[in-house]
Amino acid sequence: MTIKKLYPICFILLLSLTSQTCGNESPTVEEDAWVSLFDGESLDGWKTVMGKANFEIIDGEIVGTAVYGTPNTFLITEESYEDFILEFELKINHISSNSGAMIRGQYDEAARDGQGLVYGYQIEADPTERAWSGGLYDEARRGWLYPLDLNPQAKSAFNMGEWNTYRIEAIGNEIKSWINGQEVAYVVDDMDSKGYIGLQVHAIYDEAHAGEKTYFRNIRIQTENLKPKAFEGNVYVVNTGYNTLTDYEKENGWKLLFDGESSEGWKGAYRADFPDKGWHTKDGILMVEASDGSESMSFGDIVTKDKFSTFDLSFDFNFSEGANSGVKYFVTLSEGNKGSAIGLEYQILDDKKHPDAKNGRDGNRTLASLYDLKTADKQERFVKKPGEWNQGRIVVYPDNTVQHYLNGVKVLEYVRGSEDYRKLVSMSKYKVWENFGEAEEGHILLQDHGDEVKFKNIKIKELK
Repeated sequence: MTIKKLYPICFILLLSLTSQTCGNESPTVEEDAWVSLFDGESLDGWKTVMGKANFEIIDGEIVGTAVYGTPNTFLITEESYEDFILEFELKINHISSNSGAMIRGQYDEAARDGQGLVYGYQIEADPTERAWSGGLYDEARRGWLYPLDLNPQAKSAFNMGEWNTYRIEAIGNEIKSWINGQEVAYVVDDMDSKGYIGLQVHAIYDEAHAGEKTYFRNIRIQTENLKPKAFEGNVYVVNTGYNTLTDYEKENGWKLLFDGESSEGWKGAYRADFPDKGWHTKDGILMVEASDGSESMSFGDIVTKDKFSTFDLSFDFNFSEGANSGVKYFVTLSEGNKGSAIGLEYQILDDKKHPDAKNGRDGNRTLASLYDLKTADKQERFVKKPGEWNQGRIVVYPDNTVQHYLNGVKVLEYVRGSEDYRKLVSMSKYKVWENFGEAEEGHILLQDHGDEVKFKNIKIKELK
């Protein structure tokens, strides 16, 4: 009887002692590492630059109000940051209120005739139907580095009219983002290693949207003893460097088809060895020289020694002015034809200078199109100029759905062997080949079309 009465008393005392002990302890290492960038009462440590939108503090929140007739406005930290983990909450109520956070941002005070220019990495807040929130945009410089076409599952992470928790890691040359716990973007890039943190109120183009507000709160940062948070899902990685894979990519089945130093894994399309002239590997680049502009008659195409059936293939390409080339897939080398080997082709072309852009049907021979079959639906602003690096991607799923991407944006989709696909073939130059493009497996091919074209970051993941 005595024991029964004492037991709850002891339990309560134990809870009390535990509570007191925990309350007197220092915060955990994780919590202790955070430094607040906003005290809820003042904008000390911040300054407004570039545009004339208004930032004020209301109820412990930073509220940015859109102003018509002014460019993008940024509230930036006076301090610069190198490696860090940043967290904050953001809320948008209106579709016009595009926003985001600059990370390692840059500011040129003298630019635009002394009006200043903000540029650099920005993690997006996109309230439009496009839904690219959490993607990485290179403000006033290279444009989109990570559009969310590369991670469509993350398009639903951002909630309009609600507080959204952002987490951004910028450690070394890796930048990763999360929204509300959802893994969003993963970029490897070394353009900027240090810069400010900035909050954006975007320019508006309709005077009726003046006064719309963007809200920020709970802004905090870690800069020491950083512990990166691993991505657990299967998120596509954009790497702007040269021929390397992250450990994360390796763990997810990616491998390089070009090691940056040799022609290992490649051979001439109709020969047992690699071409002895015309094709070179130098400074991390695999390139074909310019010749006479003819199709595969000077140095010949090259193909992978291995064959592939379902896969995710990425490649960076850089074409000279007026150039023509292509990346082909499901190449069997069984047709015995002259010229370039037969296969489905991701077209590489200078649309502005090469005459083939006007041939075919409805532009189906233009850049990123399925050559002579299906036209790439692309916007000019997502196309890099001759001499700049473009990122191509071809995904072939087990159900025979195929997608082409250009610089992270999906530009076409079709299904191999479908009725629609066979109709396209019947209207093309490929109608003479039986079951064209429907082989179970084939080589990957890089085309020699007589023009200088460079490749790097050729990587593949086999899908199952």
